[in-house]
Amino acid sequence: MSEQSMIDYPTGITAIDTGFAGTRMLAASHLLLDNDEAALVDVGSNFSVPAILRALERKGVERARVRYVCVTHVHLDHAGGAGELMRQLPEATLVVHPRGARHMIDPSALYQGALQVYGEEIMARHYGRLVPVAEDRVRVVEEGDRLPLGERTLRFLDTPGHANHHYCIFDEAERVVFSGDTFGVSYRSLDTARGAVIFPATSPVHFDPEAAHQSVERLRTLEPQAIYLTHFGEVRDIPRLAEDLHQGIDAHVEIALRHADAGEARGRRIADDLLDWFHHRLQEHGCGLDKARVRERMALDIELNTQGLQVWLQRR
Repeated sequence: MSEQSMIDYPTGITAIDTGFAGTRMLAASHLLLDNDEAALVDVGSNFSVPAILRALERKGVERARVRYVCVTHVHLDHAGGAGELMRQLPEATLVVHPRGARHMIDPSALYQGALQVYGEEIMARHYGRLVPVAEDRVRVVEEGDRLPLGERTLRFLDTPGHANHHYCIFDEAERVVFSGDTFGVSYRSLDTARGAVIFPATSPVHFDPEAAHQSVERLRTLEPQAIYLTHFGEVRDIPRLAEDLHQGIDAHVEIALRHADAGEARGRRIADDLLDWFHHRLQEHGCGLDKARVRERMALDIELNTQGLQVWLQRR
């Protein structure tokens, strides 16, 4: 693992690049250390587990010191490797949303659902077979539940909008939030002199714009000093980013509604308009990528956001 594969923050938090789907700096697992106890927030896929274990070794963290493995939601880029990682962490408890727990205990339905979306080749290449977690090692957290970690207290917040099995974590000591996908995506490679640029994550199958707005606003009103995104790492300037996210959610909804009656052409037209929106947004932010480079850089986000918007239109 290269030095660039981990980012240490002054808050005692480390972003570990999970190398998800062979990428760099796309998806993070966040490591918290406090008084000889550790927790991990989101874990990537099965193929991310070696990178996480190497990061623990580099940080001098014995595997038995990891008290919690927290998955903000059960999408496979966040929780696909949870079962395999739990095999390697003998004292850890898996912390999961009530609606996600059954999929960690018996991941067969989760795997089959992903298989239908991605196909066998991509599942084998990027995810592997999902490993079940013993029920007695799973801790379900409800809205407002708190768990101790050293001298810290982690408070769990039910935050639907991206997924209905999504929680965020508020570290009350440091006043920081671990947001999974609730507070969008913001890649460090796209930072400019103006700071971070942020985008909504509307991927399938539970995107709900009203709930997404409410969850973003809930995180903003906590007035955190920083938010840690699975995609990717620490962002600050929370009021500005929250406003940008609200505008981005509305723009995505507007694009979807514009093409709601386009029949078989709907997905292509939504994707084309999203590419235009991403390109314009990046240009506004001072990022000089031309449209071809934006298409290449944001291909996965555009594809998943398009799929999620189509499911939302069908559900309406």
